[in-house]
Amino acid sequence: MKLTVVGCSGSFPSAESACSSYLVEADGFRLLLDMGNGALGELQRHCGLYDLDAIFLSHLHADHCIDMCAYFVARYYRYDGGRCDPLPVYGPEGTEHRLTTAYADTPSASSMSEVFDFHTVKPSTFEIGPFTVHTERVRHPVEAYGIRVEHGGKSLTYSGDTGVTPALDELARDTDLFLCEAAFTHGKESIPDLHLNGREAGQTAARAGARRLVLTHIPPWTDPEVNLRDAREVFTGPVHLAAPRQTYEI
Repeated sequence: MKLTVVGCSGSFPSAESACSSYLVEADGFRLLLDMGNGALGELQRHCGLYDLDAIFLSHLHADHCIDMCAYFVARYYRYDGGRCDPLPVYGPEGTEHRLTTAYADTPSASSMSEVFDFHTVKPSTFEIGPFTVHTERVRHPVEAYGIRVEHGGKSLTYSGDTGVTPALDELARDTDLFLCEAAFTHGKESIPDLHLNGREAGQTAARAGARRLVLTHIPPWTDPEVNLRDAREVFTGPVHLAAPRQTYEI
């Protein structure tokens, strides 16, 4: 598998990065994890506008899904080649309604489903193209999911947005690459069931026995080097900060 960081800023785009969006590729199949603010523009550096094969939305906060509205425009109103066939989109219950409401002026109440084939995510194991995926509910103010993507004996686990939870420990068990949010700063913010800090991300990786940790979803007001230091204090494996256009082979 190949992982490309399309965007990794938390809460809102920074001057350097779009919000959460990660491209996972294997066997010619392209799965996008989240499409937050600014991600659609950056995505076009990495693949054609109509070359995605499926999208997974971890939850329905704007910094993880709002560019789906712009992508609707690209797919629904495409001039050359006509309207796109429906693209599989996996998201929490109510995803279609959330996107239709956010767009606010679709031609009809069912227009989103003309270009997106919506599938409701629950804790489960299923196939997306060549990938076997496992999804688990994580702790966030809205319904939110972490995902484990497996292919060829290797695995990538993406936390989505979450506070500390045993469900994430199990999802990331022995994973080859753990892409984990670290929005908070240890000793500064302490709000349960919302976000992890760098130390908590490192502790989760250690409990899970992850082989490599990549910290993501760090907001522009947070010093990523502090979160990196805090994670390294509690996790002995390699720890990196996600950055736009960075790629990882898994």
